[in-house]
Amino acid sequence: MAREKRQKPVWYKLDNAAMMYSAIQKENYSAIYRFSAVMTELVDPEALQRAIDKTLPRFPGFRVRIKRGAFWYYFEPNGAPGPFVKEDMKNPCQPVRFGEDDGWLIRFFYYGHRISLEVFHALADGAGSLTLLRTLLAVYLRELGHDIPNTDGVLDIDEPPPREEQEDAYFRYAKSRVRKGMGDRRAYQGNGTPEPFYTLNVTMGLVPLDKLRETAHGYGASVTEYLAAVLIEAILAKQRREGRRRELPVALAVPINLRPHFPSKTLRNFILTVRPSIDPELGDYTFPEIVAQVHHHMRLHISRQEMQAVITRNVMLQKNRLLQIVPAPLKNLAMAVSYKIAGCRPYSTTFTNPGAFQVPAVMEPHIQRMEVILGQSYTPRANCASLSFGNTMEITFAGTVKESEVERDFFRHLVREGIHVKVISNREE
Repeated sequence: MAREKRQKPVWYKLDNAAMMYSAIQKENYSAIYRFSAVMTELVDPEALQRAIDKTLPRFPGFRVRIKRGAFWYYFEPNGAPGPFVKEDMKNPCQPVRFGEDDGWLIRFFYYGHRISLEVFHALADGAGSLTLLRTLLAVYLRELGHDIPNTDGVLDIDEPPPREEQEDAYFRYAKSRVRKGMGDRRAYQGNGTPEPFYTLNVTMGLVPLDKLRETAHGYGASVTEYLAAVLIEAILAKQRREGRRRELPVALAVPINLRPHFPSKTLRNFILTVRPSIDPELGDYTFPEIVAQVHHHMRLHISRQEMQAVITRNVMLQKNRLLQIVPAPLKNLAMAVSYKIAGCRPYSTTFTNPGAFQVPAVMEPHIQRMEVILGQSYTPRANCASLSFGNTMEITFAGTVKESEVERDFFRHLVREGIHVKVISNREE
């Protein structure tokens, strides 16, 4: 008998962003985020589990576990049963541990009307995870007897996944002649009093999107630019109350989805950040001036040429031959230190707005609203995220800090502008 050919093991390299998220992983920290759909009917957990089992084979990039090689982390297919849907918990986005829970890096939860997906950021950015959640919700509704088409971003689970969805798009577009350097100044950190492990304080504000958009346009800004300006103003006020002798710039890390600028069907990470900022040492700023500063900064720096230069710099570091032969533990230590210096210090917090969650029209009556939570920050401060569905914009502050003055000032500003805010929180106070 002819000897059977031994099958080549399947494994995936980590993309540029995934390498960083895996390197900064600690026992008490993981880069985790959550998307939730609040349905109009109570969730059927058995139907949801059937939907998960049917949907995930279409998304092989999420059916993986992470392994540490001699020089790099890598992903390999996870053939373990699951992941299994669980009842939700009070403190979401808890750290993953690579050797636990059969190695799963995604989680599914339900509670009442809510279906939640949590993702370790090394797997995918928000756009990729929302594609998974949108498709899962469609399959779940089909399990309940509804006819849902494969349109408006719902993928066909009966089709094989194309290779383009697993593309490392950073590598594809690292072609710029210029490698943009790292020259960002240290920003005000805004850290607070850390809560006991693991307590994630979550405060959500629900606002009418039409009124929010009207207010933003009144300042000549987009919704993202306007909300970023409100957040900067709230953090500036916090710094001023601390009575610092010399105030530092307040800067945000705002993730930008690169797919509209560099066409790619990847479901992996494909984002960069821009950092709008205000330096109070230059003088006092009115709110309209803050909005204008944020608006012009983002319009100036969200350019194809500049973003490609940043992509090239990051990928060239990854391709460095000396770096490639450094053992993984030393490399991870160096990347973690670098992230603490260059990744955290130049901004005060993160604000992300993935935009509107689109679904086929027949799905819309089954969903009340969408929610997003950015898990704990690398340092004790609150992150901010927003997501809209229909006419509801949901804005979340989440962090492992006791203080809540930034979110209070943020939502009070919206109320002063005539924007109604409904607040929901897991805080016990």
